[in-house]
Amino acid sequence: MCRGLRQESLGSCPRKAARAWACRRQILGSSPRMTITLKPMSVYMMSNRPGGVLYIGVTGDLMRRVWQHRTHSVPGFTDRYNLVRLVWFEMHETASEAIRREKALKRWNRDWKTGLIEEVNPMWRDLWPEISAP
Repeated sequence: MCRGLRQESLGSCPRKAARAWACRRQILGSSPRMTITLKPMSVYMMSNRPGGVLYIGVTGDLMRRVWQHRTHSVPGFTDRYNLVRLVWFEMHETASEAIRREKALKRWNRDWKTGLIEEVNPMWRDLWPEISAP
């Protein structure tokens, strides 16, 4: 779909990754020019405290989804266990890529998941202020 684009790992930079960015590519040829916009997908982990319960999810709008978890606006697992702390996320260019990563992470054992979180967020601090900053 969007061939020739540079792949970037934005998961290590929450501020850059959370910005509303889109992959745009001009398609030349037929008149008028067309622009294709791909929606970035996020795989994320929520927790209630350092070393606490973990939830792994995938979304096309990370800020909206984390806000839903934080405000308990959607009943379910994260509401029941008070999972309001965004502790890890990574961005993907396609939905299939993100879903594949989410399913793989869900098969990981707990030690691998905590190791992944602690690589980029050793104190398990909430990343919400960083992604929601203007």
